[in-house]
This record gives sequence, C-alpha cells and structure tokens, in this order.
Amino acid sequence: MRIDAYEDPGAPDRRGGWRYLAWLVRRQWPRCLAGAVLASVWMVLLAATPYLMARAVDHGLEPGDLGALAGWTGAMVAVGGVNAWLGMMRHRTMTKVRMDANFRTVKVVVGHATRLGAALRGQVGTGEVVTIGVGDVQTISTSLTAVGPGVGAVVAYAAVGGLMLSVSPRLALVVLLGVPALGVLLGPLMGRLQGREAEYRERQSVLTARIGDLAGGLRVLNGLGGKGLVADAFRRDSGRLREQGYRVGAVTSWIQALGVGLPVLFLALVTWLGARQAAQGHISVGELVSVYGYVVALGWPVAFLIEMGHQLSRGVVAARRVVAFLGLEPAPDEGTREAPAEPSVLYDPASGVRITPGRLTALVTAHPSDATGILDRLGRYTPSDATWGDIPLTEIPLTQVRARILVADPEADLFAGTLSAVIGVPDTDPRGAGNCATSHNAPTPTPAPAPAPGQQPTGADEAPHLTAAINAAAAEDIVRALPDGLKTQVAAQARDLSGGQRQRIRLARALLTDPEVLLAAEPTSALDAHTEATVADRLRAARQGRTTVLAATSPLLLDRADVVHHLVDGKVAATGTHRELLDSEPGYRALVARDAEDGEAAEEGEPAR
Repeated sequence: MRIDAYEDPGAPDRRGGWRYLAWLVRRQWPRCLAGAVLASVWMVLLAATPYLMARAVDHGLEPGDLGALAGWTGAMVAVGGVNAWLGMMRHRTMTKVRMDANFRTVKVVVGHATRLGAALRGQVGTGEVVTIGVGDVQTISTSLTAVGPGVGAVVAYAAVGGLMLSVSPRLALVVLLGVPALGVLLGPLMGRLQGREAEYRERQSVLTARIGDLAGGLRVLNGLGGKGLVADAFRRDSGRLREQGYRVGAVTSWIQALGVGLPVLFLALVTWLGARQAAQGHISVGELVSVYGYVVALGWPVAFLIEMGHQLSRGVVAARRVVAFLGLEPAPDEGTREAPAEPSVLYDPASGVRITPGRLTALVTAHPSDATGILDRLGRYTPSDATWGDIPLTEIPLTQVRARILVADPEADLFAGTLSAVIGVPDTDPRGAGNCATSHNAPTPTPAPAPAPGQQPTGADEAPHLTAAINAAAAEDIVRALPDGLKTQVAAQARDLSGGQRQRIRLARALLTDPEVLLAAEPTSALDAHTEATVADRLRAARQGRTTVLAATSPLLLDRADVVHHLVDGKVAATGTHRELLDSEPGYRALVARDAEDGEAAEEGEPAR
C-alpha cells in the first residue's frame, strides 16, 4: 500500500484529539493492522527464545543429548533469523504509518487554511499555523507508534504471562499484575504532562508569530528606534517559554526515569522469586533460565508500553490543536441572488464611492486605511452595505464575487518556487503532467511574438498571457536579470528580490488573472518615478475597457485615471479628473503635491527598482 501525497485525505473527525488520532488509524487500517501483527509476532518471538533455551538445557545439555541440543539450538537460530526480518518489516511498516499520518494531517490543515481564505488571519495567528505545521504534525505522526509496537507490547505481555503460568502461577501473577501497577504510578504524570505540553505549545505559537512579525518589520523598527524595546520584550517572552519548556522537561524526565527504573525493579523482583523457587526445587534449572529469559524479553514490551503512553499523551495535545484549527469556519455565505450579468456599478454607501464599469478610477486620501477599507468593502472582505448593480454584495454568492472581483493586496503572500509559478503559471504540474499551458483539457497556446531586434527573450514565449502581464507590470527587467529567467527559483515572500521588484511581481500576478474588476492599493508605492510612469501607462492600456480601482496618491497614476475621488475622513469630498481637482480642491492639491515632492526625492536618491 503506497502513500499518495496528492490523494484526497478524507474528512477528519473533529470531535476531539483522541477521535482525530483514531481517524488517522482508520484511514490506513490495513497498514496499521499489518504493523500491529508484525510487531506482535516480533515481540512474541523475542519471548520464544528463552522457551527454546530452556528446552535446550532440560532436554539437551542436562542429559547430555547432543542431538536434542543441536536441534533446539538450530530452532533458536531460525527463530532469531525470522525475528530479524520481522523487525525490519515492522520498522518499515510503522515508518509508512507515520509518514501517511504526517502527509494526511498536512493536507488537511493546508486544505482547511485554503478554504478559510481571507478569514484565516482574522481568526488565528500565523504562529499557530506554523507551530501546527512544524511541531504538532510530527508529534501526531509519532504517536501512531502505539498501533504497532504498542499493540505488540500488549500481546507479548499476555504471551509472556501465559508462558510464565506454565512455569509458576506465582511468577505469572507477579508479571500480570506488575505492569498495571506501573501504569497506576505513571498515570498522574501522564496527565500532568498533557497540561504542561498544552501550555508550552500555546506560548510557542505566540512567540513564533512574534518572530514572523519581527522578521517582516525589522527595518521599520530599526528606523523608528524601537528595535531595542521590541528585542527586550521578545527576550522576556522567550525566557518564559524556556521556563515552561523546563517544566515540560521535568515531567518528561520523571516519566522516562520511572519508565526505566521501575521496570528494572519489577524484573529484578521476578528474577529473585524465580531463583528462590529453583533453589527450593519447585522449578528446574532450565525453567529458571527461561524465567530469566522471559524477564529480559519482557523488558521490550514494558518499555514500549511506557513509551506508548508518553507519545499518546503528547499526540493528543497536538491533535487537539489541529482539531481546534479545523473547527474554524469563515463567515457563512448566505448569498442567493445572481451577480449582474453585465459589468455594473459598484457602490459603497459608507464612503459615497461609486465605481463606473470599464473605467480607471482612483481613490485619494491622506489616510491609506480609509482607502483600503473601501476596497475591502467593495471586494466583500468585510461586512458592508456595498452594492453591485443595485444588488447588495452580501446577497450574491461569494464564489461569484471572487470569480469576478479581485482585491490585490499590496502585502499578498509570495510562495517559494520558480518565478513563473510565483506569478501564477507553474512550469510543471506536481504530478509531472508538464507545462500548465498544455496540460489536459487546456487549450494549446498560440505562439508569442518573437522578441524585437536587440531585445533579450524573457523566457515566457510559450505563455503569451504571462508575457503580457509581465510587460504591463514593467517587470521584464526582473526576468532578464535572473540567471534562469522565469525558471529561476525564488525564495518564500520573494526575499531575494527588492521591494520594488516584489511589488511589480504582485501586480503582474493580479493582471495575469484578468479580472472583470481589479481593486489595488498603492500598486506602485515602492517604485521610482521612471518605472512608475511606465507602469501607469502600461496598466491603463492593459486594463482598457475593464473596471480598475487604484488607491494611490501618486500624480503619475492619478493623471492616467478617468475618475478621481478625493476622500476626507473616509467620505467622498470631491470627484473629477486629476487636473480638475488640482485646480479646484486645495486639500487635494496639497496632498498630491506632497506626494510628488516625495517621489522626486526618491528618484534623485535611489536607483531604479
């Protein structure tokens, strides 16, 4: 039974940590059953070796029967060889069990995060998701060891008890009651470990989120002189996490110490009782040897039982965190009315902004949050009374809104991969189907125009739409500067590119989707004046006849807009073209002129980006 990293993981059981672990077992029950059988036979055969040794002593060595001695010795060698093979197969099977649980949990978590979409950040922190992906997934998969060696330990424990019963009922009683007594002693520690582990994981997720925030805003903090203050706070939080880790380690160390020490004392007691019975003549020398062998063989099941309890305690804590994440749900979509069949007016009553279809509209405000709030309302990312063609956006199914209206977040995530994949055209399908433009059921692309004389090819000749999007975002120089063009590997969040390059890549990705309505906030804020002018011209040409809304204060963008709304305190104060507002609105003129001065300073002090 192979592991398919792309198969449907199934619907997880979200009713609790134990139920989630049971679901992981049910999803691969043939493999788990095989692991349990292999582990059980392996551990029982460990106990069979002392039994064969006792027969070799009683029937071969003591009476001097060399043939019997050779026969029983050969049986021990054969059992040892079979057990070595069983041990290898057990380990291989349990590795597959753990990997399946790992992949399945990752797919479930990632799939649910995708379904949450924009609602994810509003309900859970980044650190929580990272902690689940980095730590909890591994802990959950490791806890499934219980279905192999754990079950085998129980079977072997019962088998050894049965063998001991044939030697001495008193010894068998000690063996059968000893391990439950160990469980009673370790039970309270297991419960305490779950509580400490849960608190540690909670603090770890908070600190992980803070690390991400610091990494993203370190330059800003340094410029504001706040790096030392934030570093001190981070140092205190990490110190608290370290102390909590020590508390978890203290409980774990007690469990491990008792897990090693108590079985040794227990096994020593059994050996002492067996030696006394041999001295009193109640059992033979061979039986005494077998008792000692049983005691040694019993060490494996006892150790696995204690380890199983430890791993399950940690696995349940991790599974509860996964279940809590899977319990998050986006706001219910109650839309039942069809979206307008034709391009229609978008209207935001809260601000008075009216977006005429097929035109390039700009929103200008001294407070960027006011403009982004309008874009979020028009894109239905926040509850509002916004309408689309006189139909309330909330009454239109969200799938229809997302299919036709795109909000281009200026800080949208950029995933690691080739540059073409980052923009939106993967080079290769994950299953190896080839270029996405020629995959199954996709139309064959028409050849792109050949590069102009003296112009270097961008590597996008097989994807005309990608070429057009890159051109509209004035990003050809980025492609040419990279060693392998569009096939160059880009780090997560495009950290190996400059701020202006990342901004143009995000813009190219938005333009590649060619939405009916594009809502973008400050798409050129990190660009120098020359590049910004190029983007403004190409963006207008690329979106000709399509509805485009830009939140910006750059004169270069505003001069290309068909309509400009000047916002004061989140409300429309004036509407017109850029030049009309310059002549009639002093507040608008002061705001835009300040931005123009900032742009000129940037042009003189920085190279093109």
